[in-house]
Amino acid sequence: MKLTVVGGGSTYTPELVDGFARLRDTLAIEELVLVDPAADRLELVGGLARRIFARQGHGGRIVTTSDLDAGVEGADAVLLQLRVGGQAARQQDETWPLECGCVGQETTGAGGLAKALRTVPVVLDIAERVRRANPDAWIIDFTNPVGIVTRALLQAGHKAVGLCNVAIGFQRRFAALLGVAPADIHLDHVGLNHLTWETGVRLGGPEGEDVLPKLLAAHGDSIAGDLRLPRPLLDRLGVVPSYYLRYYYAHDEVVEELRGKPSRAAEVAEMERELLRMYADPALDEKPELLARRGGAFYSEAAVDLAASLLGGGGSTYQVVNTLNRGTLPFLPADAVIEVQAAVGAKGPAPLSVPAVDPLYAGLMANVTAYEDLALDAALRGGRERVFRALLAHPLVGQYAYAETLTDQLIAHNREHLAWA
Repeated sequence: MKLTVVGGGSTYTPELVDGFARLRDTLAIEELVLVDPAADRLELVGGLARRIFARQGHGGRIVTTSDLDAGVEGADAVLLQLRVGGQAARQQDETWPLECGCVGQETTGAGGLAKALRTVPVVLDIAERVRRANPDAWIIDFTNPVGIVTRALLQAGHKAVGLCNVAIGFQRRFAALLGVAPADIHLDHVGLNHLTWETGVRLGGPEGEDVLPKLLAAHGDSIAGDLRLPRPLLDRLGVVPSYYLRYYYAHDEVVEELRGKPSRAAEVAEMERELLRMYADPALDEKPELLARRGGAFYSEAAVDLAASLLGGGGSTYQVVNTLNRGTLPFLPADAVIEVQAAVGAKGPAPLSVPAVDPLYAGLMANVTAYEDLALDAALRGGRERVFRALLAHPLVGQYAYAETLTDQLIAHNREHLAWA
């Protein structure tokens, strides 16, 4: 089996490689190709990747290349984890929206739209080259904003599945609180990427006992602390929202916090410099502890399970993925991309049925789905008016004066990445 990682020079990659090494009985990789245009970073990451494989006794071959077409040739699966514009663009995404009193964040709001506009054309070009190299290859998208990017891929007819680590993070957290194995936890996970709620926590599988009420009663304070939301709110909702819901449920509070501290992009950029320094050490042959603070916890386990199931080699029967709605949530269009539990096999994901969704959540999902539709239109066809319409539709913007100003800011900060600007 050949697996290619586009964006293989990312400081995330050793987390992924560590998972491939540890879980080689689940996903038997014979050749792992890391593709990245940044040759200096790629060699540092590639060197550590080879040492991790050697330390853990993995016999697979690791290849590094800046040649995308060579890297994807013959690949059974291609994992996308790229960041167009790098941390410098992320820094902008997280700062200029704050000038209008709107959340500055790289995956939602105005910053998320900027990332989508930069990213979608690049990803679609990569996907076409993957299709030419091997039309049967699966594309696993970990590139944010995952929902919009995955929708672009599926709309263009690619064999693609979107992946996020939010659900597996909750699974591991809840398992630890309940004192059970992660495999014993099945989440009733529903929503859109970075807009999800855990409406049930079941023991043993989709038909198992729902222990969410007990979990909230016994550990509500701890869970609320992780989410930085008030415990009484969780009690009133009776569900566990993802931490991204804080941008909606406590928007103004978050804006004030973001204005008063260094951006996450600045923190990550400093971590990346230190991680790359560590990766250059020829004695390092395991992922460093600092990498856990970089983000992407349990990303490797989720990626291994998904790739194994898609390629017929095992993995979890049920996984949370981003895929086409096709009636799963009847209040959303069939071609919307949703994030839900699915049975995943060689033919791709088949979403499990979802009970009726509370209007409190369904309404916000419908609103953000409409924004994502407009955002994808702007990413594919360009134009100031399409950007404005997407921003006006987003619930974290919503006012025409803000949308006008943010449109100008977005274009000014991203002109080099927008072919139409």
